[in-house]
Amino acid sequence: MIDTAEAPDLRLSASDRVYRYAKDAILSRRLGAHDLLTEGELADSVGVSRTPVREALLRLQAEGLVRLLPKRGALILPVTPDEVADVLETRRLVETYAVRKAITAHVPGLVHLLEEHLDRMRTAMRERAARAYAEADRDFHEAIVAATGNEILTTLYRSLRDRQLRMGVVNLLADDTGELDSAGVARMRSNIADHEAILAGIAARTVRAGEAAVTAHLDRAEHQLGRH
Repeated sequence: MIDTAEAPDLRLSASDRVYRYAKDAILSRRLGAHDLLTEGELADSVGVSRTPVREALLRLQAEGLVRLLPKRGALILPVTPDEVADVLETRRLVETYAVRKAITAHVPGLVHLLEEHLDRMRTAMRERAARAYAEADRDFHEAIVAATGNEILTTLYRSLRDRQLRMGVVNLLADDTGELDSAGVARMRSNIADHEAILAGIAARTVRAGEAAVTAHLDRAEHQLGRH
């Protein structure tokens, strides 16, 4: 049985329940790279037949999270250096433009929204909740991109959500234990400082400070993710 923090939502279709159940376990790192998901294990865990399990695994494979193994199940794929590099390159292109546009456009309510996401990050750090922290971190950046008013750009950025969440959790947890240790909490604290600097640049409507803060933050992310 897969150890999961959430019970399947019975309002969803059988295939959707399996998909959400397995995906949550992968993104939160309760299941790690190279672990094997068997059809029988998933069917028993969620309480469904094997047909919706196969449908769910096909969706996960299409998203690059697993690779199907005939008659065995699915192998969870690791976050690769190339994937990290591609995501960070895309983030640099999108976020430096977005923070500049958000500052010059002076979007009402943005500063307050970013403060709320920062508070969520601080709460998650105090509670040592890596998944909640990574989600709040991701939402902080997405709010800045959405503030550009460019729906195509926002949709592109949102397509990175799952990859960013998975990378964020991996970055916080210890390689040997998969647990949040003191080093992970220290990374949380330094990243919060980065976000405070980004917010300060936006609040002061200073483009140079905002861009510099985003660049420094992504430089730090590249360095931290490089250790994996």
